[in-house]
Amino acid sequence: MAGIRAYLGVARASFLTLPVTLVLCGAGAAAYEGELYLEPTVLALVGLVALHMAVNILNEVSDFKTGIDLETRRTPFSGGSGTLPMGALSPREATVFGVVCAGIGLAIGVWFLATVGWVLVPLVVIGAVSVLGYTNFLARRGVGEVAAGLGLGSLPVIGTALVQSGHLSLTAVAASIPAFFMTFDLLLLNEFPDEEPDRRGGRRNLLLILGRRRAARLYVAAAVAVPLALVLAVVTGTLPPIALAAALPSILLVQPLRWAVREPESDVPLPALGTNVLWNLATNAVLGLALIIGAVLL
Repeated sequence: MAGIRAYLGVARASFLTLPVTLVLCGAGAAAYEGELYLEPTVLALVGLVALHMAVNILNEVSDFKTGIDLETRRTPFSGGSGTLPMGALSPREATVFGVVCAGIGLAIGVWFLATVGWVLVPLVVIGAVSVLGYTNFLARRGVGEVAAGLGLGSLPVIGTALVQSGHLSLTAVAASIPAFFMTFDLLLLNEFPDEEPDRRGGRRNLLLILGRRRAARLYVAAAVAVPLALVLAVVTGTLPPIALAAALPSILLVQPLRWAVREPESDVPLPALGTNVLWNLATNAVLGLALIIGAVLL
């Protein structure tokens, strides 16, 4: 029987900080609107972590079966965990684990539908499609990055705020826009080290469609959109001025942006992949905390 380390490996446990920061961001938006409660926040966190695990697990199973993970050059941020190629877990065991995680997320989604109402239907449907269809459909149709930006970016922020009050606020929408662009960029940059294995494995992501230089320019555009979205939201009064603090982590992007502008044909430096992840986590966390502080200062 596989050990706990194998299950954590195929779930990509080190990546599960992202849903925590997304829920924090959504909770901050709810707090700023004066409606933040412990129970729905905790349930939203459990459900989102379970769904993120399901995406990671089912993606690893698919990449193992198609041979992608047998050819990738693994880094801490790309190329799969290596759990299945090493035989630490069988594809069947991993699939069952992924389905269980998806079931937990779905059950929590159904509970929210029953308690909050039908306003959640679009989020539940898009979330289910993103989880179950990402690897074998969306990532092979050129929309995987957009699906990730929605399913593991903007929608969790909106959803966390929505389950608190049952209505959609402009604060939550504004807070969700940077999350979309950051998760979009998180996936896009991590595709560069896996370019050739993804091509041979039948993937059709934006890197393979656009080529390295145009995909790198798209990465830059999405990165710049994050602080611009924050400034615009503050100028229009949708977010409080303290939310501008969330633009500060964009300083971390100096190395990945330099690479994207100057030498996208070369390998992405490993530190650039790392700071790309840290930028995501820090921006979501700072924005969530800023909104909570803003709520206290109101």
